[in-house]
Amino acid sequence: MKKLIIFDLDGTLAKSKAPLDTEMAELLTRLLTTAKVAVISGGDWPQFEKQVLAKLPQNNLLKRLSILPTCGTKFYHYTTRWEPLYAENFSKTEKELITNSLNGALAQSGITFSKLWGEQTEDRGSQITFSGLGQQAPLNEKSRWDPDFSKRAKIKAILDAKLTGFSVHMGGTTSIDITKPGIDKAYGIYKLRDILKISVLEMIFLGDALIPGGNDQPVRKTGADCIKVRDPEETKRVIEGIIACLAGVNTNK
Repeated sequence: MKKLIIFDLDGTLAKSKAPLDTEMAELLTRLLTTAKVAVISGGDWPQFEKQVLAKLPQNNLLKRLSILPTCGTKFYHYTTRWEPLYAENFSKTEKELITNSLNGALAQSGITFSKLWGEQTEDRGSQITFSGLGQQAPLNEKSRWDPDFSKRAKIKAILDAKLTGFSVHMGGTTSIDITKPGIDKAYGIYKLRDILKISVLEMIFLGDALIPGGNDQPVRKTGADCIKVRDPEETKRVIEGIIACLAGVNTNK
């Protein structure tokens, strides 16, 4: 029986940087009554507050929800309020190395940008995130920029050579996430295992970037069951199926 259902955020539970819609919020609330839930994404804590938590009932069900920002480099849980359990933050020297390497990779790639919406590089403490069109780019522009991941794959290949001591993964619609070595979504899965005392075999992970180089892909190596989804609409149908299966298990007890 599965005890923990884990989700990516952008492209899985919601459109890029958009809040959960009403149907998704209702489905997650129903799921929380039958299983524990975790959300692990490249976004930082404020993004989770806006996209997820603001759309969920503010009651004791939140104790069944775990939030892992910046690809699992941070972990928040709820008691009477949300509190951080850990944060694997970069040192100043590491941040400078990553930023310089990223700038060099962009120049070496030859990829040009006709327009940017905000800064391309964001320091999230435990993660440096590159957003191809800028942090505030509209979704329609982001969706057209790199739908097949080819532009980011080119930049990632250069970064992999420059940042051999770090983890580099593509995520979201236009982003590349850089974390400390060995700290990625697989690290987050193992933290969930240790903190919640739930075995990996009792977990299901849903994500839209379970492709080679995608920031969901490291989850595969943990042994957790993984379901690749196209978008939030497909995620809704999968959640409905999980709820039905868990309800059937509980009924047969």
